[in-house]
Amino acid sequence: MKYFVDVILPIPLEKLFTYSVSNDTAMELKKGMRVAVPFGKSKIYTALVFQVHTDPPVVYEAKEIHEVIDSKPLVSPLQLDHWQWMADYYMCTLGEVFRTAVPSSFLLESETLVLKNNTIHPDESELNDQEFMVLEALEHQSSLKISDVSAILDKKTVLPLLNRMLEKKYIVLKETLYEQYKPKQLRTIRLHDQFSSEEALSGLLEELSRAPKQREVLLTLFQLQAATNKPIPASDLQKKSGASAAVIKTLKNKGILEEQLLIIDRVIFEGEVTSVDGIKLSDFQLRCLQQLKSSLTNKQVSLLHGVTASGKTEVYVKLMEEYLKNGRQILYLLPEIALTTQLIDRLQSYFGEKVAVFHSKYSQNERVEVWNNVLNNAAKAQIIIGARSSLFLPFSELGLVIIDEEHENSFKQYDPAPRYHARDAAIVLATMHKAKVILGSATPSLESFYNVQNGKYGYAHMDQRYGGVQLPKIELVDIKEASRKKRMKGHFSERLIQEITETLSLKEQVILFQNRRGYAPIVECTTCGHAPQCLNCDVSLTYHQAKKQLRCHYCGYHTALEDQCMACGSATLDTKGFGTEQIEKELETLFPDAKVGRMDLDTTRGKHAYEKIIQSFTQKELDILVGTQMVTKGLDFRHVNLVGIMNADALLNFPDFRAHERSYQMLTQVAGRAGRTEKRGTVLVQTYNPYHGILQQVVMGNYTEMYSEQMAQRDEYHYPPINKIIKISFKHKDYNTLNEAATWFGKALRNVFGTQILGPEFPPVARIRNQYIKQVLVKIPRKQSLKQTKNSIKRIENSFNAISWYRSVRVIYDVDYF
Repeated sequence: MKYFVDVILPIPLEKLFTYSVSNDTAMELKKGMRVAVPFGKSKIYTALVFQVHTDPPVVYEAKEIHEVIDSKPLVSPLQLDHWQWMADYYMCTLGEVFRTAVPSSFLLESETLVLKNNTIHPDESELNDQEFMVLEALEHQSSLKISDVSAILDKKTVLPLLNRMLEKKYIVLKETLYEQYKPKQLRTIRLHDQFSSEEALSGLLEELSRAPKQREVLLTLFQLQAATNKPIPASDLQKKSGASAAVIKTLKNKGILEEQLLIIDRVIFEGEVTSVDGIKLSDFQLRCLQQLKSSLTNKQVSLLHGVTASGKTEVYVKLMEEYLKNGRQILYLLPEIALTTQLIDRLQSYFGEKVAVFHSKYSQNERVEVWNNVLNNAAKAQIIIGARSSLFLPFSELGLVIIDEEHENSFKQYDPAPRYHARDAAIVLATMHKAKVILGSATPSLESFYNVQNGKYGYAHMDQRYGGVQLPKIELVDIKEASRKKRMKGHFSERLIQEITETLSLKEQVILFQNRRGYAPIVECTTCGHAPQCLNCDVSLTYHQAKKQLRCHYCGYHTALEDQCMACGSATLDTKGFGTEQIEKELETLFPDAKVGRMDLDTTRGKHAYEKIIQSFTQKELDILVGTQMVTKGLDFRHVNLVGIMNADALLNFPDFRAHERSYQMLTQVAGRAGRTEKRGTVLVQTYNPYHGILQQVVMGNYTEMYSEQMAQRDEYHYPPINKIIKISFKHKDYNTLNEAATWFGKALRNVFGTQILGPEFPPVARIRNQYIKQVLVKIPRKQSLKQTKNSIKRIENSFNAISWYRSVRVIYDVDYF
């Protein structure tokens, strides 16, 4: 009987691909194991086994698999079920989920090898110098990598040469897989077993009495072994004994010392652990914990609605301890990598090496190690802290999922597919594992609070800060009036300058929030009005003063700032608007003695950049921290007494139906960084419109009024959470083709769904990376079947792709558009 295997390839294919396997291999293969398979003309991909069967493919002849990579499944059947749900719900392919879900080190890549064609014997007189050098190297080596050829010829581009040699049949090319993951090895030293007896050891020390340095190495080794039962690293022995590597090598050559290579994790916890019993919950925290426990007995998901600095983390810790005692794994999701720094320290102080971290700033090798530890349910991976990608880990005993700051839109992935929301995907994952979910926030999303109101989620509320600390005093500063009376210094009102001066004099810290990085969003010529635009996108270039650069924040294009206008040649260039960099510069002038730090995308690119800035601010090495929305997200600073919001209107006047909800959340969250210990903090909100409803609700801390007002608007205009939304984007490099295609698709949607369709319309930025964009919104009432709606859209797309003129237009789906 002939066997076949359906595999998931890490490419956007609508269907699974089928390969033939031998009977013996078919018996070995299990769902979730990796196999290497040929695809296309010569490429080899890492694929995932989906099922083994005996039905040959009808449309094509099945190729044989290249090799089996794993001896046991890398991905569990439950994970594959979750991936299938994501592919169906978010209208993408299983291959796209596969590529996103696993660390790229698991996707072994094929590498092209150059081999000599032994059937051809070229005349050396016909070879040019470069061809001769390549063939000469192949005489001594069986194969060469492309990088080897490049090094031999001292030339970067060698593919044209290899193509010519291939045409002349001097060489053949072969694809082979190479492993990307390399385990970290530690060189350790131990005494040879022949010297384990006391007699042999004393004889050895006597023998080495004439070699004092070698004797010192041995004595140091004994001291280190007495202090710890662990293997002694060679580097530690060399450092502590003061001997050179040559001395240790001599002892190894004599057979006195032995060297062993140990495979170790790259991330190791070496701190001290304090008992969770040491956490003393206040009365309202205990009440909240009981509310959560009772609600989780009846409901799978519970919302913990606690004001900023109410001590939500301590409640989580107490709950986590109970699940750990029952041998269950815990997933702790956070919206930003910046948050993990503080939280890791806190959780590791309670749970030690049970805590593992997984996010994009970790190297691929580190992520592979965390994946393997979770797969094996290792003791060092019982609690996983991570950003949205950590929900793809291979949990086997998942018991509790905590989604902190659940309102954050950072949980939504925008590109590439799957364009999933980690909060919703994690709830589905927890359902599959029969695990419980806690959503935590001081400003819950309307969706979550709507589910509480409808009785779908449980609810617990903490309306006071830990330790009886008062919520900060929020004051609106009218900068329209201040500007009219010329009482502004740069972008600082007199009131803000006064408060900063007072706070610094008390040796306390200040956070200033401006949700735009760079120096200024627009550089404009005051003579002709020209403002430099990005060559690839329909957006003005942002000025970065530190590098004297104009930079596009969409595609990364940058150019040096010219001294004169590029249009009219005038030197009258001026900046419009302001970003974090300009605030930082103004502070240096206004407060020359203050130490100012900046936290935005430009200053946090390195792996440990977040940690350094947060640590500096925590240890009071900085007086003022200027930041974008990174500073709003749950960070706990003990000495911040003043928070200044530079321009609240930029948040409110954003063209999006969620603008007011997000403004309330962001302003409340950044305000919550002030006065978290004993003294009541102050928050100053600079605005041109102090009478705006949302700003008044922020001042009063009135979440329920904001919720009611926004829900009434959402109901009236059929937006989430009343209705569901699918955003369909069309992209193409040609403006006319895009227009025509989007119009055709929009008409087809209207024929099926009628007035539920908005668009097609150009978004605020209608061209990015030389691709024009048009969008359609499909509003889906709660009563309407989401599955049938998606099937109808897919049928329209099939008809759309049948038109050759439109086939090159890219169609992108974003379900539950945020």
